[in-house]
Amino acid sequence: MGIVFKQSLNNAIITYLGFGLGALNTLVLYLNFMDPKYFGLIQVVLSTSYVLMPILAFGVPNSLVKYYSSFTDKRTIDGFLTLMLLLPLIAMLPIGIITLLLNSTIGAFLARENPIVQDYVWHIYLIGIAMAYFEVFYGWARVQLKSVFGNFMKEIFTRVGQTMLLLLLYFDHITVEEFIWVLVAIYLFRTLIMKLYAYRLRAPRLNFSFPGNSREIILYSTLIILGGSTAIVLLEVDKVMINQFIQIENVAYFSVAGFIAMVIAVPSRSMHQITYPLTAKMLNENDQKGLKRLYQRTSVTLFVVAGLLFILILSNLDDLYRLLPEPYGKGYFIFIWLGLAKLFDAVMGNNNAILYNSDYYRSVLVMGVFLALFTVLFNLWLIPTFGLNGAAIASFSAFFLYNCTKLIFVKWRFGILPFTWDTAKIMALLMGVGYVFYIIQFSSHPFLNIVLKGFIMVLIYVWIVYRYKISDDIYDVLNKFFKKLKL
Repeated sequence: MGIVFKQSLNNAIITYLGFGLGALNTLVLYLNFMDPKYFGLIQVVLSTSYVLMPILAFGVPNSLVKYYSSFTDKRTIDGFLTLMLLLPLIAMLPIGIITLLLNSTIGAFLARENPIVQDYVWHIYLIGIAMAYFEVFYGWARVQLKSVFGNFMKEIFTRVGQTMLLLLLYFDHITVEEFIWVLVAIYLFRTLIMKLYAYRLRAPRLNFSFPGNSREIILYSTLIILGGSTAIVLLEVDKVMINQFIQIENVAYFSVAGFIAMVIAVPSRSMHQITYPLTAKMLNENDQKGLKRLYQRTSVTLFVVAGLLFILILSNLDDLYRLLPEPYGKGYFIFIWLGLAKLFDAVMGNNNAILYNSDYYRSVLVMGVFLALFTVLFNLWLIPTFGLNGAAIASFSAFFLYNCTKLIFVKWRFGILPFTWDTAKIMALLMGVGYVFYIIQFSSHPFLNIVLKGFIMVLIYVWIVYRYKISDDIYDVLNKFFKKLKL
């Protein structure tokens, strides 16, 4: 777990810096420099691009991680990497032709409720391509166990670009239309930088003698599109569907609450960058004991950290919304539903890595497709009935069903669960600390209230986790930190 925790820690620092920039953009600059209608438009464009991205990537990022460690011969590896570079074109070229021929029809469909969206079909396609090949080159780096730079590009680069664009917009140097076109260019440029970095780690040597199991790899890549699409649908489709039913400003309001909830997912995202290739390696080597140990330790560690973030935000949510413009204060219950979904996701540890790198991925993908369908049906039912809260309930319900299904499947096929007695201890700790600080309210400025309550909560929570050694990994890190401080 040494390399896991070291790179996870670096990734967590980078990801939280990225979220700091995201908070500046989402909770300050977008809210004050841009009309909610245009903020909602940008969220629809980006979310639709995210939904399109797994199809354009053609499952290659996952295939890179799953199969790379199984090859030892350099020539075979070169053939495999050449195949990985070419596969996305199978989806990109026909979708590009469809976009060219049916641009007006696609635009009219997206603009059914909000005509402003109609002229942005090409923006969606270009950002989708950039995202897809970025993930390919990021996977290229991750199989070399180098995830930190890619995480920097993923979490910080585009957010810095958006910060600069928002400042230019505020000082009337660019229009909203120019803002969106430059945003497209930023995503394309990010992909180019990631490509150069990946090639520096391992330069490509084009070899069209593909591996002997190429048919299996292509089948896996094709099927994994369903898995990737399922995950993205669960994350992004709510914003796309809000645009289809209610005014686009509501996408902005939902996005703010969703961004706050996404903070809880940062530890998982950081750790998964390195546990994915390690899990694939353990599965290829049939290391069942190592797999169980990794499964349980990632679950406990992520539950400790994500749980703290959840109760920190929940206990300070009233004060946080008092700091935001009044129209954006509609997201209290949205955060609760989405936050619980992210917390449950953290408890799953490296569950996804086990499933998508195992021989059982086909069954899981089929289940994922049904759950993605349920997500869309939930949104179709709940958004017209309950508005933004309906979208949040639909997301939570879909995540809950999806995670329960994966949990049962891993137990059935591998005989392992992520839960230990430490899981129960963490649950009790979160309920106790969360309840006490939820009912404690300070009466000063909202920002001071958040800082004071947050500091006291973290101090008590971390002391209990350290004192009772609830997570071995966190205990080791805290122990080294305290020793450096000579405490």
